Amino acid sequence: MSDFRAGRLAAVRAKIAALEAGGRGASGSLPFGDPRIDACLPGGGLPLGAWHELAGEGLDSETAAAPAAFAALTAAPLARRGEAVWVLRRDDLHAPGLGGLGFPPQRLIQVAARDEAEVLAVMEDALSTVGVACVFGEAEAVDLVAGRRLQLACERRGATGFVIRRKPFGGLARGAATGAAAASRWRVAPAPSEPPPGEFGLGPPRWRVSLERCRGGRTGAWLFEAARAYGPQVFEEEDDGTHALRLVAELGDRQLAPAQPLRAAG
Repeated sequence: MSDFRAGRLAAVRAKIAALEAGGRGASGSLPFGDPRIDACLPGGGLPLGAWHELAGEGLDSETAAAPAAFAALTAAPLARRGEAVWVLRRDDLHAPGLGGLGFPPQRLIQVAARDEAEVLAVMEDALSTVGVACVFGEAEAVDLVAGRRLQLACERRGATGFVIRRKPFGGLARGAATGAAAASRWRVAPAPSEPPPGEFGLGPPRWRVSLERCRGGRTGAWLFEAARAYGPQVFEEEDDGTHALRLVAELGDRQLAPAQPLRAAG
């Protein structure tokens, strides 16, 4: 091959590589803004360009209310950069409620799916779509093949996925399959709220959150709350640099206070 043809071929290959790189979103991490949790996550934050699994406890395994709220507020900074797609099988997502907690509802696209296979297929398509920053999908389980397909779709454009585990109402859990291919796996449960000091009533919603598995990171348990309490407000595009969630306290690895000896009466 002549030097001229070799040079032209190298130029074409470089142009193709540049186009492919431009089509993919930038990966990286999304910090929570608190070193107590960011230090447990690879790269100092939630890995982007990957998918994450969230599950509830007790009745939340059917309603998925706590993990859905936590997932939405975790991804709120991403939703301010692009579109957010939520794939659900039951029409019970209250978008204005998420907006009151800090998620931009005007960026939310809801898609109804007939079954779990369609949920995962729509998630895969949405993650591969230009302009989509994050995708949520409600599914009972994700096997290794489906998980790998989701990961490849995330890598295609740099979007981030959130699988919210949810079993049918009154149905038996299918059991075993978990998101082994997920970048992280979280367990979320509601926690009692507390009003601000010196005030009465309810405070911002809180969640007891455990990071059960994280590729390249370490596990932990924390108490989170919404950065602002729910209330009527105008939903405007805003990006003040703050995360929609804030860390209240660590729950894991706490040492119990040593028992004090009883004093004899008298």
